Amino acid sequence: MKPVCAVIGVGPGNGAAISRRFSEGGYRVALLARNVEFTSELAKELGDALAVSCDVTDATSVTEAFRQIREMLGEVAVLVYNAGSGAWGTVEDITPAEFSANWKVNALGSLLASQQVIPNMKTAKAGNIIFIGATASRRGGAKTAAFAPAKAAQRALAESMARHLWPFGIHVAMVIIDGVVDLPKTRKSMPDRSDDFFVKPASVAETVYQLCRQERSAWSFELEARPFGETW
Repeated sequence: MKPVCAVIGVGPGNGAAISRRFSEGGYRVALLARNVEFTSELAKELGDALAVSCDVTDATSVTEAFRQIREMLGEVAVLVYNAGSGAWGTVEDITPAEFSANWKVNALGSLLASQQVIPNMKTAKAGNIIFIGATASRRGGAKTAAFAPAKAAQRALAESMARHLWPFGIHVAMVIIDGVVDLPKTRKSMPDRSDDFFVKPASVAETVYQLCRQERSAWSFELEARPFGETW
């Protein structure tokens, strides 16, 4: 029986690319997003896949989504948390509601989703939980007063989880995206940039896939994914 990969936050960028890569690698894939219009079409394309509606900020919604996954596909062997919300502004501009929304999607959602898969992974003594992070988790830019604290909370949660769960055979890791993801909207907003400037979703997907194939004697907790020309 094929193993199951659940990808949370599936849109036309990294989420879709990660889903395709795991499908190509022999996984049944659960495609989670608030709106299933895009994921339903992607599920048809991939074949052995399931589109599931899920609001990661709502515990009831997350519980129901994973109930469907277990019922339709089976227990999750790989969880990729790609959901991310960004409201941009300085500490003077950002509203309490925007700050809270960022935290709920990036940090609370990470917790809720992880708690759904950890029990079975502990029983199996194997599993992968991968978070798609951002350089904002390491530093606060002037206009990331909401986004940076939320991503920093997610990274701290992931590190805590790794320290607790690695001894049980569960590989918890984070991929830090440092760059602009190649999407139609980013291309449109940056028409003068070359192809080399952008982070390619397919490349991110390959990095995530290979991360899940690491031998446990040399696991990585944090990997960085950036274009070769990126200044860092």
